[in-house]
Amino acid sequence: MVMDKHHSHLPLPKCSRQHRYSEWVFRDVPSDISIVVDGGIFSLHKFPLVSRSGRIRKLIAGQRDSDISRIELLSLPGGPESFELAAKFCYGVNFEITAANVAQLCCVSDYLEMTEEYSKNNLGSRAEEYLEVVVSKNLEMCVEVLKQCENLLPLADELKIVTRCIDAIASKACVEQIASSFSRLEYSSSGRLHMNRQAKCEGDWWIEDLSVLRIDLYQRVITAMKCRGVRPESIAASLVNYAQKELTKRSISKVDVISGSNAHEKVVVETIVSLMPVEKLVVPITILFGLLRSAVILDCTVACRFDLERRIGSELDIATLDDLLIPSFCNAGDTLFDVETVHRILVNFSQLEDSDEDMEDVPVFESDSPTNSPSQTALFKVAKLVDNYLAEIAPDANLKLNKFIAIAESLPAHARTIHDGLYRAIDVYLKAHQGLSDADRSKLCKLIDFQKLTQEAGAHAAQNERLPLQSIVQVLYFEQIRLGNALFCSYPDDDHKPMHQSWRINSGALSAAMSPRDNYASLRRENRELKLELARMRMRLNDLEKDHVCMKKNMEKSNSRRFMNSFTKTIGKLNIFRHSSSRESSSPSKRSQVTDSKLTERT
Repeated sequence: MVMDKHHSHLPLPKCSRQHRYSEWVFRDVPSDISIVVDGGIFSLHKFPLVSRSGRIRKLIAGQRDSDISRIELLSLPGGPESFELAAKFCYGVNFEITAANVAQLCCVSDYLEMTEEYSKNNLGSRAEEYLEVVVSKNLEMCVEVLKQCENLLPLADELKIVTRCIDAIASKACVEQIASSFSRLEYSSSGRLHMNRQAKCEGDWWIEDLSVLRIDLYQRVITAMKCRGVRPESIAASLVNYAQKELTKRSISKVDVISGSNAHEKVVVETIVSLMPVEKLVVPITILFGLLRSAVILDCTVACRFDLERRIGSELDIATLDDLLIPSFCNAGDTLFDVETVHRILVNFSQLEDSDEDMEDVPVFESDSPTNSPSQTALFKVAKLVDNYLAEIAPDANLKLNKFIAIAESLPAHARTIHDGLYRAIDVYLKAHQGLSDADRSKLCKLIDFQKLTQEAGAHAAQNERLPLQSIVQVLYFEQIRLGNALFCSYPDDDHKPMHQSWRINSGALSAAMSPRDNYASLRRENRELKLELARMRMRLNDLEKDHVCMKKNMEKSNSRRFMNSFTKTIGKLNIFRHSSSRESSSPSKRSQVTDSKLTERT
């Protein structure tokens, strides 16, 4: 839209940005009024201004006695640049109304009272017409007008310029998204109509445009879009794009947070988190962890951090180890990684596991595993992730035992089908914290279910000197049971009843002996005898394994019943717990004496 030219005067010069006094003078026209706007002086003839501006008319009316009036306009919206446009309009100088200046024209015309009451087709009505007819029909122009309104608040908000632009943006985005959705509809091979999710959505091109807005106006736009029904995926994509642009402009450091120079970044994080859709998986979990790291270092509100932790907890099964390794921004004496935050995330995951919330919008069964629900699969994945995390943080010398145990116990007992990962993490912790007391080592090893160790992990644990003695005894006991069951399962015709009966008796005796109520002082007194018996057990276990290999080879050659009888007698002679139940048993066998002598030579 171009203004009509009613006069042939030259265009007015612009004011200096250094706020030096610049005079705006028309050639061959006597000036009888000086207008001061933010340090700039406009020397003009008052008649064109008075004919169109009610404010200037009222101000001049109060200075009739002076030949040349001097008027100062305080807090004029847009400053000298806006008044220049208004003066051009009053003097009939051509200029074009655009999306870059229409907000200024609306505000300055309201300030100067340039309404239809004082002149027909005045500046206010011309700017409003352009805003309503041109700007409101174009999403990009609405965004540009909103950008200009950042420096015109609160007047631009009072004139409903901001509200009208926001409503127009939300409506246009929703309409274009609906049109894009229709373009992705197609018929399947069975003749049913469905939406092709593989096709690129062309209705979200506005995501990049919105990233230029200030955070307060951006928040209002996204809120309006959510109310209009814009897809959560599109909202999330816009939030991610905005966060990446605003938070990567410069690095965030703890020094900046203390000095308060990162206040803008803090507001951005808190606002982005509050605008996130409630639906799962619409925001990549890597982005959630990035926002959480920023929230921790920026010291965002507790509600902001807890919201992020809750969202991450509901999707923890798709996280990686690098995601969990959140650096600690506390004092130098604290841990390298933020263990408390990870613990709260795990607690959120465990709570969701026990509720029905995690089953919404998720198929009841997985196609490849009809007997396992998705929640069970997620639990196993998280258990493996936690074990890897424990192994990663275990070497930290500042990591307290109670924090390590809290992370390990944050998942239910049925989460781990195999305890190899947990055993490895505990072994790393014991190696890095060699000053632990016997009580602390025993407390730590009680986290391990030695029945759930694989053969390789069990063999390593049986020879691990860092483990408490009672833990090693448990490992050897369960290894014996596993080996015995493997032997008897190789011969299905045999009667398994004696082995099961022996297992129950020995298991009950051992569990009572290894109960948490045992007195550690009593264990120390028996330490010497247990070490000797442990050496005997290791030797006998090795012999039993060798005999097992030989017997299996012989059985492949012959299925003689006589061989089975001799095998049963051999098993009876090699009972590794024959001398372990009482200290007053008969004298050791020759093999035990040889073992004792070997142990003496080793020690």
